[in-house]
Amino acid sequence: MSFSESSNRAHVIAQALPYMQRYDDRRVVVKYGGNAMGDDSLSRAFARDITLLRQSGVHPVVVHGGGPQIGSMLDRLNIKSEFKGGLRVTDQATVEVVEMVLAGSINKGIVADINREGGRAIGLCGKDGDMVTARKLHRKHRDPDSKIEEILDLGFVGEPEAVNAKVLELILERDLIPVVAPVAPGRDGATYNINADTFAGAIAGSLNAKRLLFLTDVPGVLDKDGKLIKQLTRAGARALIEDGTISGGMIPKVETCLEALDQGVEGVVIVDGKVAHAVLLELFTDHGAGTLIVP
Repeated sequence: MSFSESSNRAHVIAQALPYMQRYDDRRVVVKYGGNAMGDDSLSRAFARDITLLRQSGVHPVVVHGGGPQIGSMLDRLNIKSEFKGGLRVTDQATVEVVEMVLAGSINKGIVADINREGGRAIGLCGKDGDMVTARKLHRKHRDPDSKIEEILDLGFVGEPEAVNAKVLELILERDLIPVVAPVAPGRDGATYNINADTFAGAIAGSLNAKRLLFLTDVPGVLDKDGKLIKQLTRAGARALIEDGTISGGMIPKVETCLEALDQGVEGVVIVDGKVAHAVLLELFTDHGAGTLIVP
């Protein structure tokens, strides 16, 4: 490496210092999923980012999804899925596969990746330490022809009812990195599959996180011209939903961001997970890597 290259790297590190100080000893929750999870090079970059955060004084918590992997396993086991209103019904056989894939192979794979990069990760799900209690989720669906609205029973699909952050607090105090799968028990004793975005928002709120990062398949929130919006307030985000700028699948993601702010998270960021080292770019540079939503 030439002196010039060394000097440039030193300059980059020096520029990151104020941001490292901003997040020193603070909690950052990262929801990990989408394309980044299925790409080996991006997976390694993600594991390296999370390890560097911890070594820089940040306390990261990883919450992950795994929809495509669940679908693949259901196909391999020849378990047919029923759909209502375009949404998969999670019956008893399906929820057993969900728990096996999310809390098993995916979770331990992420843990292994982080540990391979020098971190000290530990895999959990909502069942561990009674961390998350779920309640059954019911979804409304309006028939496009009859306009009649009905309540869909999606089986063992849940949402967080209560979060006990004590286990996470103890783990973070010991400089470990929690990697959490969105599976949790209900008060009825059943196991529920929870949307990873919603689960991450509840975890971030319980920890009073400095930041909640959603790694997605898009650059962030785009304006009507398709350009990235770097920052939004709660009111600004709601206005963009009302005028149709934020539409489709981005609406529930932004609504989850707003719910996290209501629960005490200081800022929520929608980041493009297909960009290598997106987490570091967002937290430790001037430019960031997505859309920051603040109160």
